[in-house]
Amino acid sequence: MDNSVNTLIFTAVIHKEEDLYIAECPEVRTVSQGYTVEEAVANLKEATELYLEEFPLPEASQPLLTTFEVAVYA
Repeated sequence: MDNSVNTLIFTAVIHKEEDLYIAECPEVRTVSQGYTVEEAVANLKEATELYLEEFPLPEASQPLLTTFEVAVYA
């Protein structure tokens, strides 16, 4: 059995709701929260690690993440 550890890099999208920071990982759709950005990201990391223990990613499932512009008319 192979017990090697791989390191993957994921994205954290963070926004504030009242007293809490909400952190979301769009690649695997995990979400967590914290009273600081650092706490929210640490909690998201833990939630994502636990999720991936139960639902491992297929080899080539890393999505492409990009940005785009939208015109907003006032």
